[in-house]
Amino acid sequence: MAVKNKKLNLKDKYQYLTRDMSWEPTYQKKEDIYPDERFEGIKITDWSQWEDPFRLTMDAYWKYQAEKEKKLYAIFDAFAQNNGHQNISDARYVNALKLFLSGVSPLEHAAYQGYAKVGRQFSGAGARVACQMQAIDELRHSQTQQHAMSHYNKHFNGLHDAAHMHDRVWFLSVPKSFFDDARSAGPFEFLTAISFSFEYVLTNLLFVPFMSGAAYNGDMATVTFGFSAQSDEARHMTLGLEVIKFILEQHEDNVPIVQQWIDKWFWRGFRLLSLVGMMMDYMLPNKVMSWAEAWEVYYEQNGGALFKDLERYGIRPPKYQDIANDAKNHVSHQAWATFYQYGHATNFHTWMPEKEELDWLSEKYPDTFDKYYRPRFEHWAKEHAEGRRFYNNTLPQLCQVCQIPTIFTEKDDPSMLSHRQIEHEGERYHFCSDGCCDIFKNEPEKYVQAWLPVHQIYQGNCEGGDVETVVSKYYHINIGEDNFDYVGSPDQKRWLAIKGKSSEEKTESAKQDAA
Repeated sequence: MAVKNKKLNLKDKYQYLTRDMSWEPTYQKKEDIYPDERFEGIKITDWSQWEDPFRLTMDAYWKYQAEKEKKLYAIFDAFAQNNGHQNISDARYVNALKLFLSGVSPLEHAAYQGYAKVGRQFSGAGARVACQMQAIDELRHSQTQQHAMSHYNKHFNGLHDAAHMHDRVWFLSVPKSFFDDARSAGPFEFLTAISFSFEYVLTNLLFVPFMSGAAYNGDMATVTFGFSAQSDEARHMTLGLEVIKFILEQHEDNVPIVQQWIDKWFWRGFRLLSLVGMMMDYMLPNKVMSWAEAWEVYYEQNGGALFKDLERYGIRPPKYQDIANDAKNHVSHQAWATFYQYGHATNFHTWMPEKEELDWLSEKYPDTFDKYYRPRFEHWAKEHAEGRRFYNNTLPQLCQVCQIPTIFTEKDDPSMLSHRQIEHEGERYHFCSDGCCDIFKNEPEKYVQAWLPVHQIYQGNCEGGDVETVVSKYYHINIGEDNFDYVGSPDQKRWLAIKGKSSEEKTESAKQDAA
C-alpha cells in the first residue's frame, strides 16, 4: 500500500530542521568538542530551555529575505538613476554617511564573524541556530549598507576606502576596538556584549535617530535600508533579551558574572555612542532630536523599564549609569570640538555650526551649551572668518580601554577633564573615566595589548612620524579633498554648483554669520 506523504506543520518542521539537527557525541567528550562553553564560569544545566525568539527555518529565511532584498535594490537603483543625491538637504549631511560607512558598517561584518564563531562554541542546538541566523543577517547588513551609500561615492569625496580606514584611522579604533574586545571574549560574554548590551539596550540610539535623520535630510536610499533591516533588528533585540534571561535562569552562580559584563559593556557602548551623539547634534543639517532627548527616550525610559524587570534575577542597573545620564548634556559637544580641531586627520569635513544651529543647541541644552561650549565655538568661527582656522597639531592622550582621547569632563565639574591613571607591572596606563579604569583592572592582561593609534604613530609604525604622511600614506585620506573644513572644500563647491550658487556667495554669508 502506498504511503501518503504527510505535510509537516510549522512547529514540527521547525523542530526537525533545527533542534533535531543536533546529536550526542559517542567517541569524543562533549567538553572537548565545546571547550569554550565552560571557561568563563557560566553554568548551563538544560539547553532545551533555550527559547528561539523567531522560529525561522533556513528555507523560510531565504525566501523571506529574497523578497525584501528585491524591493530594496529596486529603490537603490531608482535613487541612483534619478540623481537622488541632489535632493538631500545639504552636502554636509554626506559627512555623516562617511562616518557611518567607515565606523559602523564594518562593525556589521565584525558581528557576522563573531556570531559565526560563537555559534560553533555552544552545545545547545537552539543557540547555534540563533547565532547562525544572526550571522547571516549581519553579513547582509554590511553589504546592503555599503550599497545604499555607494551612489554618493560618485559625487563626494572621502567614501573611497572605508574598510581600510576602519582598520587604521585613529578615531575609528574606537568602534573597531569595541568589537575586537567582544570577539576576543568568551562566547557568553560576546552574546552579553553584542546581543544584549549593544543590540537590545543601546541599538535604538544608533539606528532609530540615524535612519530618522536620513529621512529628514532626503536620503531615501538609506531610509529604505533602515526599514528593510527593521524586522532583522527586532529579531536581534528579542534574541538579546532571551540570551540574558536564559543565562540568569540556568544557575544562580551566573548572576555576578553577568552583572560584571553588563557594567562593562554598558560603559563601553556608551563611550562608543559619543560618535553617534556628535553626528546627531552637529552633522545632520535637518535635525530630528538632540542626543540628550534620544538618550532620555531610548535609554533612561526604555532601559529603566528593562532593568526594573531584571531585578527579579538579582541584576541591578549598570554601575556608571548615573554618570552616563548626566553626560548626555556634554558628550556630543566635547566630541565635535575634538573633531573640529583634528579635522585635518579625518576622512570627513568638519565646520562650525551656523547661528540658527547654535541657537537650536542652546535651546536643547539650556543648562550646559551656552555656559561651556557656545563661547568656544563662536571664537573659533570668528578666527576662521578672519583667516585663522584652528587646527590642533599635537597628538592627544588616548584612553587605554575605549581608545577615545581623554576629552570628557568630571561629572561634578564640566570645566575639569576626567583623567585616571594606574601603574601595572611598572608601566603607567591612562584612562578617560572610572568606568574604563575598572574594566582595565578586571582584565589588565587583555588591555595592555591595546593597539593605540597615537602610540603607534610616535613609535614610527604608521609609515611616518608626521601627521601629513600618516594621513595620506597610512590612512589613504586624500589631503585637501577628504579632510579639512567643509567651507571651501571640493564637496561644498560641487554642491553649490548643483544648486546654482557660487562658493564666494556662501563664504560671504558664513563671514556675516560669524560677525
